[in-house]
Amino acid sequence: MHSLLLAGKRRDAAGFGIMFSCVGCFWVLLSSALLAVCSFSFISPAWIVKLHSGSGGGEDSVSFGLLWHCSESLDHMYRCYTFGGLGRFAEIPSSSWQTSAVLCSGGCALLAVSSLLAIITIFLPSGSCERRICTLAGYMQMAAVFIMASGLLVYPFGLNSNLVKSFCGDSDIYYAGECQIGWGYMLAIVGVMLTLFLPFFAKYAPKEQLSPTPLPTLL
Repeated sequence: MHSLLLAGKRRDAAGFGIMFSCVGCFWVLLSSALLAVCSFSFISPAWIVKLHSGSGGGEDSVSFGLLWHCSESLDHMYRCYTFGGLGRFAEIPSSSWQTSAVLCSGGCALLAVSSLLAIITIFLPSGSCERRICTLAGYMQMAAVFIMASGLLVYPFGLNSNLVKSFCGDSDIYYAGECQIGWGYMLAIVGVMLTLFLPFFAKYAPKEQLSPTPLPTLL
C-alpha cells in the first residue's frame, strides 16, 4: 500500500513537471513586454526634445533620437528623417550616438533571443534541458542589461555635436542646453531598470519536480 502511494505521487510529480510554471509564465510575459519597450524606445525620435515659440505664437518642436531627427515645419507638419538616410550609419552626427546605437540595438537583440528561449521553456518538460535553457536566457538578459545601460550612458556624450548645438544652443556632454530629456530616453531607462529583474525570475522559472513528502515514510 505504501509503495502504491509513492508511485502515485511520482506520477503526479511527473505530470506537474509538464504543467506551466507560474513564475515561468510571468517571466515570459515580462520578457516579451520589456522587449517591446526596448524596441519602441530604440526607434523613438524623442530622446532629446526642444519646444520653442514660433512666430505665430504657437510652438515648434525639434527632437532627436538614436537614428531619427524630427522637426515641425512652417506649415505645422511634423516630419522625421533618419540621419544621413537609411543604410548610411556613418552619417549619424556623433560617434557617441553611433556607439550608443550599436550597444542599444545589440542589447535589444539579446533580449529578443532570450525572450524566444523563455517561450520555448514553457513547452519543455522539467529537467536538465529546461534548466540549462533558463540559465542561458538569464545570462543573456543580464548581458543585455549591461549593454543597453552602457548605451544609455554613452548617448549624452553626443550632446556636444554641432548638429545638436545648432538647435539646443550651448549644449555639452550631459548638458542639453535649451533642450530637455524626452520620453523616449526616459522609457529606455525604465525598460533597462525593469530588465534587471529578468535574470532573477529566470533562476526560478524552471518547473520543479515534486518529490514525495517525508510524512508517508514516517508512518
